Amino acid sequence: MRFRNLVITTAIAAALTGCTNETLDSVNLSSVKNKTEYQLSAKMVSKMSELGMQKTSPILLRIFKEEGTLEVWKANTSSRFQLLKTYKICAWSGKLGPKVKEGDRQAPEGFYPLYPHQMNPNSSYYLAINTGFPNAYDKANGRNGTHLMIHGACSSSGCYSMTDEQIIEIFALARDAFKGGQENVQLQAFPFRMTAENMARHRDNPNIEFWKMLKVGHDQFEVTKRPPQVNVCERKYVFNQQSDGSFNPSGQCPTMSTPPALQVAMANFEKDYQRDYQKSVKKFDGMVWYEPSEAERKAIVAEQRKGRELAYAPTGTSLDAGKLMKVTDLEKRLADQKEAEEAKQAALVQKEALEKATRDGKAVPVPQQSPIERPVQQAALQTEPARKSFWNLFSKGEPEAQATAPANAAPAGQSAAQPAAQQAPAAEQPTAGQQQAAAPASANPQVATAPAAEAKTAPAEQPPKKRPFWKIWGN
Repeated sequence: MRFRNLVITTAIAAALTGCTNETLDSVNLSSVKNKTEYQLSAKMVSKMSELGMQKTSPILLRIFKEEGTLEVWKANTSSRFQLLKTYKICAWSGKLGPKVKEGDRQAPEGFYPLYPHQMNPNSSYYLAINTGFPNAYDKANGRNGTHLMIHGACSSSGCYSMTDEQIIEIFALARDAFKGGQENVQLQAFPFRMTAENMARHRDNPNIEFWKMLKVGHDQFEVTKRPPQVNVCERKYVFNQQSDGSFNPSGQCPTMSTPPALQVAMANFEKDYQRDYQKSVKKFDGMVWYEPSEAERKAIVAEQRKGRELAYAPTGTSLDAGKLMKVTDLEKRLADQKEAEEAKQAALVQKEALEKATRDGKAVPVPQQSPIERPVQQAALQTEPARKSFWNLFSKGEPEAQATAPANAAPAGQSAAQPAAQQAPAAEQPTAGQQQAAAPASANPQVATAPAAEAKTAPAEQPPKKRPFWKIWGN
């Protein structure tokens, strides 16, 4: 029993030791005093030795967008390159396909030579290596863009972005290779691993002819394990071609020939590839690959951003966010996306038009004043009594304290200047003579008094006689 416990304890200790060594192998940036002179870990140097590599031997970089990986290959003592380490790319922008113009947010695809002067130790993204885009092929095809890098900070708008811990190792590997005499480091940037199955899966992509051209260089490296010699003529890449003439990127290609040994090796490779490709085409019959957008890739790695700085923006891989679909389903999905985009653009146009119309308040629509007076104003005008001269204040038949007689106030909707008797039918209204005769006997002289406005339309009558001054207070 004691022996069994001892064995278990030893196994756990060994496992913990392995984890500890792996943790120690990761770069602790807080302990790095000079990032450009960072020295590779003992574990990395030991692995190089096991693979027969010198510390300063040449390297090669390969990028696969869809898989989201960057590979570092290093030459061994026989000058054949072997895979040293694979890094997970933290962020790359855009979709599969080459960079065409400034601002398209596409990361470049193709073959790029990296020279010592393209190493940037003072990058705002910790450390950076300029890809050299546009190269001779890009320029011959009218493609443009600037500052396309492999850098740190895990944030991309057209670059291949790594974490700071990753880029400091990649930078050190390139630095040591340049110290060993390597003239330039070849960067091979591909949309995906160019296997027969992947090529069949993407056979309907509009970039497929461009990718077939890149595949020639990809395959030659797979066969020879040596960086292919890259030239450009007739605005296309050519690989490992022997010629007595010069290569003009935009001009006609010179007479070329492939080395015999390479030609035989590639013929056998191509035979196997075509067999596998036909099988893959049958496998994907009626299906098509949906290539996800950058936003869709970011959505699946949103959890990785929690607790980190805002600049940390991983984008995820296309393999995780994309999927195989039926052709009809993809067509419907693309149509829905197009409709949504058109609606978004229409909303933006309307917003811009509104902002332009209301800018500085110069063109803000102002409501016109209504030509119809408000009911409240009309009532106020109708109820305002006509002004009397001083001599007529005490004339016979003049209402007394009209404003203070709530019992005779007009009902709602009826003019205050019209007594209730005026609202009755014409047959029931007393004549003007009857009104005058009833005035002395009336307890309330308001009943017998017609308003000034009504007097204009009534038949002509004799005005009431004025009382003598000494009878002002008489009954």
